[in-house]
Amino acid sequence: MARFADRSARVGIVGLGYVGLPLATVFAEAGFSVVGFDVDGRKVRMLNEGASYIEDVPTEQVAPLVADGRLRATADFAELEACDAVSICVPTPLRKTRDPDISYIMQATEEIARHLHPGMLIVLESTTYPGTTSEIIIPRLKRNGDDLTIGEDFFVCFSPERVDPGREDWTTKNTPKVMGGATTACLEAGAALYGQVIDTVVPVSSTESAEMVKLLENTFRAVNIGLVNEVLLICDKLGLDAWEIIDAAATKPFGFMKFTPGPGLGGHCIPVDPLYLSWKMKTLNYTARFIELASEVNTSMPRYWTQQVQDALNEHGKALNGSTVLLLGVAYKKDVSDLRESPALDIMLLLEEKGARVAYHDPYVPAFQHDGLESTCVPDLDAALASADCVVITTDHSDYDWPAIREAAALVVDTRAALRRLEPVPAE
Repeated sequence: MARFADRSARVGIVGLGYVGLPLATVFAEAGFSVVGFDVDGRKVRMLNEGASYIEDVPTEQVAPLVADGRLRATADFAELEACDAVSICVPTPLRKTRDPDISYIMQATEEIARHLHPGMLIVLESTTYPGTTSEIIIPRLKRNGDDLTIGEDFFVCFSPERVDPGREDWTTKNTPKVMGGATTACLEAGAALYGQVIDTVVPVSSTESAEMVKLLENTFRAVNIGLVNEVLLICDKLGLDAWEIIDAAATKPFGFMKFTPGPGLGGHCIPVDPLYLSWKMKTLNYTARFIELASEVNTSMPRYWTQQVQDALNEHGKALNGSTVLLLGVAYKKDVSDLRESPALDIMLLLEEKGARVAYHDPYVPAFQHDGLESTCVPDLDAALASADCVVITTDHSDYDWPAIREAAALVVDTRAALRRLEPVPAE
């Protein structure tokens, strides 16, 4: 606790991705000595060269921390031996069978267990189902530390990450941090460390409660996005403009929170986290019906928009088979390069399966390889717009000149309502 207070503690971050690197940077900026652990040699090399590979953490922020010796990276997990605190920020994807893959958490825990020592604090930040910390993390740590008592000799907490890539208003430092400890002493230790670098720490009664908080946050979003996506489908059947109706409803100053339809769900959290909870409840013989229904609606949206492209081409006397389709944006949200669970990739695959010649443009993604798909951003957007039979707006990046796109494209299918914000085209 004293080393946390005077910031002489050495902090380890396992996993240097979208969560781990921002967290490592915040600790280093606060004066802690930080070492990041990652099996990706490219990340380790770039960070040690003072370069960032994530938009939310500019190189200008990383370079001086590396130069001052406050931040570095390694693939040698033996260095955990010298860490006073370790935060686990590894991926937690779903398997193809839609059940949780916590193998990265287990691997990280095994590495920490080999180097567990008195006074060490371990904080899991990776999203997972309620019970992971108490059922998976702690037993593995105890197995390698039989002579150590949790809450006295070492300390374990769960504190869910709340990273939203691309945001500048809410950052790692000023976003309130939920913290649950395995014991009261564990919670005190976790709050003491994170309180040095995070503006507000929100304590809860247990690690299970903290794990459930994260799942509630993203289940709330997934269910409400599923609702407005179904409103879009309903309005389509009724011949109504879903966005007009949602915008009008959003003028109500109470009792309504605006969510918008789109091509589907993307990113790591919202499409994945609710299914962690759904899976956990199935083990208790309970069906989380809202979660299952929202997932069904949201995962159906790429097929809906593929059909919209086919229908739009038919109305212009063209078949989808053999037509050239240009996707604008393949990232899962605007102004980032993150492709995780991006519905644009599902739309691309579905269009190709129907015989379309699909190209894409994205100012943040020069090329990608993902689940059998491989493509490179078109070099000349103007030429691609002019030659496309149909342009599909799948990510509404701020960099795009929407009036120019509307003018250049022969046919547009707009999954993001990006063109609705433009002034109407003057009547001739």
